[in-house]
Amino acid sequence: MTDPFILILRDPRESAKKCSLTPLRGLPGIEFVPYYKGRNVNAEGRILLDPEGAEFTPADRGKQLFLIDCSWRRLPQLNEVVEGQLERRRLPALVTAYPRVSRIHQDPDAGLASVEALFAATVMLGAPRLDLLDAYHWRAAFLQANAELLRMHGFDLNTPR
Repeated sequence: MTDPFILILRDPRESAKKCSLTPLRGLPGIEFVPYYKGRNVNAEGRILLDPEGAEFTPADRGKQLFLIDCSWRRLPQLNEVVEGQLERRRLPALVTAYPRVSRIHQDPDAGLASVEALFAATVMLGAPRLDLLDAYHWRAAFLQANAELLRMHGFDLNTPR
């Protein structure tokens, strides 16, 4: 069995109903691994999306992805179970289409829905997976808002694939 192109460490405390990644379950090349304390997840050599990471480079093309799906406050806890040397990369400044509203915390000025970030990362790696957005309600708005930047990185929605 080959390794999945996209490996997602998922915090079971997050609501599956609200998660933009839930519709991706069962898609080829994607594996969800539930987090639990004491589990080790090998992510050796994968690209980890990290807003503090270096920018994507052409040398990253073809590498596999690792995504941690959790709230920002739980990220250090989930990071503890990750094994292997990761390459941390940040996405260019994209615009989210997801309508964020929080009654508890102030909404951040920047940031993407998990599925938006995952799709953008596949574009940066030269392996765009438009099917990731198939069930995403704000797909058209996201693609339209970011069309020029995505085109600069080799993805054009108007080009047949």
